[in-house]
Amino acid sequence: MTLYRDHGVVIRTWKLGEADRIVSIFTREHGKVRAVAKGVRKSSSRFGSRLEPTAHLSLQLYSGRGDLDTVTQVETIDRFATLRNDLDQWTRACALLEAVDQSSPDREPNEALFEMLVRALGTLEQRPGPLVVGAFFLKLLALEGFEPVTDMCVICGADDDLTGFSMTDGGVTCEACRKGPVLSGDAHTVLRLILGGRVGAALTVPASTVTAEVDLLATKLLEHHIDRRLRSLGVLGHH
Repeated sequence: MTLYRDHGVVIRTWKLGEADRIVSIFTREHGKVRAVAKGVRKSSSRFGSRLEPTAHLSLQLYSGRGDLDTVTQVETIDRFATLRNDLDQWTRACALLEAVDQSSPDREPNEALFEMLVRALGTLEQRPGPLVVGAFFLKLLALEGFEPVTDMCVICGADDDLTGFSMTDGGVTCEACRKGPVLSGDAHTVLRLILGGRVGAALTVPASTVTAEVDLLATKLLEHHIDRRLRSLGVLGHH
């Protein structure tokens, strides 16, 4: 039974009893943690409004014997509040949270993913381009060791005439080996920007059929990896 401090982003919340709430928090040093926030649904609660999805917080938690820790102190670092004012942006923010939730086992620290999530939420709020979410999905897959192959045919190794993408094989395919969706040349270029360390350049690409193609491909790839649909993106008509 110990007290510990950490930074975290609230991923999900559930009501518990009359006044409490269970909060799922992706923390920098302790991974995904579930904790009880006691009395937060009372109007007199000191930190109830701070424990909402997307909130980036400095926290103190109490680790007991069970699976659930207890939140004892909360300080807001950034609420990313403006994301809540636009349904489209809020849906995209929820997609980032859902992707982290579905790909992260409980209590397995992943500091790189934590920093990536905080950066992506900030980018979504300040420079909401069409590829923020898709780029995040692709970088998440790369971080997990499932980076799509983009420089040669994933099946035969050919490095030209790359016109398809195979979800099951995890990369681009040449015309001869093609199975799965057709991949446009421009979408291939954007994929290589994102996975080649030039995310900033990819995020400046204006909304078009190309960004829609890359975004959908990234979503399908992540869903294939976690073996389930992302519910939050159903609102945006991805499915």
